Amino acid sequence: MLDSVIIVPYDLQWPVLFSKRAVALRQALGTTALRIDHIGSTAVPGMAAKPIIDVQVSVASLEPVEPFRLPLEGLGYVFRSANPELTKRYFREKPGDRRIHIHVRRAGSWSEQFALLFRDYMRSHPDEASRYGEVKRGLAKRYGDDRYGYTGGKAPYLWEIMARADRWSQDSGWKPGPSDV
Repeated sequence: MLDSVIIVPYDLQWPVLFSKRAVALRQALGTTALRIDHIGSTAVPGMAAKPIIDVQVSVASLEPVEPFRLPLEGLGYVFRSANPELTKRYFREKPGDRRIHIHVRRAGSWSEQFALLFRDYMRSHPDEASRYGEVKRGLAKRYGDDRYGYTGGKAPYLWEIMARADRWSQDSGWKPGPSDV
């Protein structure tokens, strides 16, 4: 059994928690990190979310891993080498620490841009963020301890959002702003 899916109201401390972690990340990674961004639902003011801070670190290349793995492990993060998503390298908090997910992605990659577009679109469309929060609350109630069911249940709605985000990006000329740190 996996831990329960819990969706909570937006917490004003989430950007503060990100900033504290991000400063340490920037110091440890230096120029290896081309960008360090707060992504996911906790990066969208007002959006309900799982209380897990998601950080995206953009690097020039995912291989070799040592230029970012060693500094991240030096900060106590645990490399999840068995992560099946090949477009990123994934790190988690050390056991007992507050939950944080670090997604290392290649700068300019589709997966890096996807996360930034989702965040920026939702920040620009609070009505969408609110609706998505309600969808997540419903799915959390429905799936409870089934994280895979919850994630799978979000997918159709997420892709609907991303279709609108893509149109918005074309209409607005969207491009990622500067790195958060």
